[in-house]
Order: sequence, then C-alpha cells, then structure tokens
Amino acid sequence: MIKRRQFLQAAAVSMAAIHVPVQSKDSPGSSKSPAELDAELRRILAAPVLDLKHNREPVKIESIELLREGSSYLLRTRSSSGLEVITVPHQAKIGSLYPILLQNVVPAFVGRDARELESLLWEVYRHNDNYKMQGLVFWVTVAAVEMGLLELLSHAAARPIADLFGGAKKRDIGVYFASGKRGNTPEAEIEYLHGLVADSGARALKFRLGGRMNRNVDSLPGRSEALIALARKTFGDGMTLYGDSNSSYETSEAIRIGKIMQDHGYGFYEEPCEFDDVWSTKAVADALSIPVAGGEQEYSMHRWKWAIANRGVDIVQPDLHYGGGIIRATQVARMAEHVGISVVPHMSGGGLGYVEVVHFASFTPNAGPFMEFKGNSRLPVTCESSSLQAKNGIVKCPTGIGFGVKIDPEFVKRAKLIK
Repeated sequence: MIKRRQFLQAAAVSMAAIHVPVQSKDSPGSSKSPAELDAELRRILAAPVLDLKHNREPVKIESIELLREGSSYLLRTRSSSGLEVITVPHQAKIGSLYPILLQNVVPAFVGRDARELESLLWEVYRHNDNYKMQGLVFWVTVAAVEMGLLELLSHAAARPIADLFGGAKKRDIGVYFASGKRGNTPEAEIEYLHGLVADSGARALKFRLGGRMNRNVDSLPGRSEALIALARKTFGDGMTLYGDSNSSYETSEAIRIGKIMQDHGYGFYEEPCEFDDVWSTKAVADALSIPVAGGEQEYSMHRWKWAIANRGVDIVQPDLHYGGGIIRATQVARMAEHVGISVVPHMSGGGLGYVEVVHFASFTPNAGPFMEFKGNSRLPVTCESSSLQAKNGIVKCPTGIGFGVKIDPEFVKRAKLIK
C-alpha cells in the first residue's frame, strides 16, 4: 500500500494529461513538535486578515435589514454617510434563521465602524451569550452580515473585494460541476453527469457515493463501487473525478471505498465519515494515498486548527456561509497553507454562492485547481465583467467594485422588509 506521506504517484500518472498538481501527503509541519506547530497556527489565527489601507475614513454602520421577494432573501446594509449595498444571505437557511439574525446578530454591529469587522466577529460571538448558540445556525447569520459589511467597505473605498484580502492573484478560476443525485443507477448517473458538463468545457466532476449519513448502507446495493469504475471508464483520464460520501461510512468501509477510488485515480475523497467524527476521518486519510477532503460543516476554529495540525484532512473545505464568512474561511486557508494543504471551499445555499467562491479563489494562494460551481442563480443579477458562466472549464472572476455584480433595482424595490 502506498503510504500517506508519499506523493500520490498513481494519481499523478492518470492526471498528468491535464497537468493537475498532485499533492503530497507530507507537510512542512510534520517535522515540528505539536507544541511548535500549535503556536505557529495560533499566530496565524491572531494575525489581521483584512487590508484596510484604502478605507481611511470611518464607515459607520447605520442599519442592516433583511428583505424578501417571493422565496428570495436580500440583505440591505447602510452607512451613516448614505452608502447602501445589497447582498445575498444563505437562501436555503435564512428563512428559518432570520429571528437569530435580527435579534442576536445585527444589534452587535449597528453603530460600529465597519473597519472593526474582524474584532466584531469575536464580539458578536460573545454578545448576549451568543456563544451558547455555537454552530451552523449561528454562523450562517454572521456570514450574512459579514458579507454585507465587506461589500460596504469595498464600496466605501471604490475597490474590488479582493483588495480587502491582499488583492486578486488570478481571474480565471477552474471549476468543477457536482451532481446532487443519489439512488439512481450508475448508468443513469453517468447520463446525468454528461448533461451537467455539456457545453461548459469542465475538466472536473464530482458525484455522490454511499447512502448519506446511512452507516455503510448504499443508496442502491453496489452503486458506489460500480459508479466509481464506470465514471473513470466513461470520462477517461482527461477528467478529474471526485467522490463525496456525505458522511456515509464508518472507518473500515470508508477505507474500502477509498481504495477503489485511488485505484481509479480519483482527485479527492470528500467527507468519508460522519462530518464531526474527526478521528475516524483522520484514520481514513492515514490509510489512503488519495487526498481526503472535509470540513464543509465545520464552524469551530479550534477543531480546524486540530485537523490541520494533525493532518486530519488533506484538503480543507470551509463553507463560506456555514463557517461564518470569508474572513474565517481565509484564516482556515492560511493555516492550511502553512502546512502545505490546499483549500477547496464547499459551496452551499444557492443565491450568489458561486460568485463568492470564485472571488475567494481569486485571492487565496493555496486554492485548489477547481472550485465547485453552481451557477444559474434565479436572482436577477447582471455583471459587466463576467458572464458568470463556465467556458472551457473556466469562470471569469468579476472585477469592479465589491463582488462586481448588481441585483436588478426593480427586484430590490419589490422586496419587503422583514421585521
């Protein structure tokens, strides 16, 4: 068996045709003592993230309001100087969570200088004992406010959002398409995957394995094993393939499935064990040469630090909404970069998540070769600098002020204030 700390030679052979970097399981942190590495990661977490050199004047937050038009939600953020921006919270969650947003989160920000955003992320956690709600339910609402304030700061400085994070390093973002289907036959899934990437030029695909939080029971008997092999046979070595189990397996079964994936040259194996079982996930990663990815539902910076220091995963996948926003995801990425781990953020929530992910990839040096792409938002959005579509497997990251997109003003006017 190929040991984890060696280069993934088998994967390198199958992926060489598309020049995807093959990641070593060795890392700069592996030769350091746990105490030394912990201290270094703590310093990274304590370091400032935002570059505010273009925001020389205060940006006082006058109001943060939630609007709804049909089944779509918008966040309207205003400064005391009259600046107004519209951003998009997590569409799939905010309908249930808006009382927490309005009662517990927004009051911690109103009246403050938006340039204090990093320290406010700690203060909102403590505000009225909000830390007792620690979890996705809380951090999704904080992410909504954070992204609104990042847009406000960008507009106040008339700069793109990447400039708040040190500037864009690239504008052409490679993307992969992901199937959300489970329970169809392998043949039906292959047909669906063909349609998913049609006319996009995408060179990477991801599909679902296992039974989703079903303790080793597949959605159809033998589906995962057959699909792993059939997908590679169908798409050939020119397509990077990923598999996502969504917490389907216990350790031994996860390892068995992972070995099949690595025999077929897969790019990564996502969330093999229950998402909060970090010890089993590490055991799977230690047993395999294929990179193990995870962390989409992680919100604890302490657990992130543990997973990175102990190589609990080989690819970190913070969700920009679930984890509390872009600043916190950047902290995770910086810790990962320190030990030679790449970041491929998870994308949830619909709305403008696909825009946020390409922006994140544009300024994050250790971003992976492909980002998850779920375009075609039903929100009426225009963008002057990008089609927001995949062409030749690439999505152009928008330029311009803030996130570089504009929601139809008439749509915003029709939206009703939620109190």
